[in-house]
Amino acid sequence: MSENSENRDRKVRIYSLSTCSHCKSTKKMLDECTIQYDFVDVDTLTGDERKAILADIRKHNPKCSFPTTIIGDKVIVGYKEDQIKEALDLDES
Repeated sequence: MSENSENRDRKVRIYSLSTCSHCKSTKKMLDECTIQYDFVDVDTLTGDERKAILADIRKHNPKCSFPTTIIGDKVIVGYKEDQIKEALDLDES
């Protein structure tokens, strides 16, 4: 696997649910690829903070489904390992 620091420094954010198996799989895959990311477990938020995060998610994913992964300007909805790796320019070699 080639190390391209420019792509590894791309901002990655995951909107997830703490109980969602697809969300956990997405985080695990990024951990295994040593990709740094920020995440928000939306179901652990309350009140105005939760409303604000849900409004932000809807800008990227109107259905507001999880996980919603944002990599640079790409939005990937669901656990789609191939699309995530492609967005990060991680090759399988």
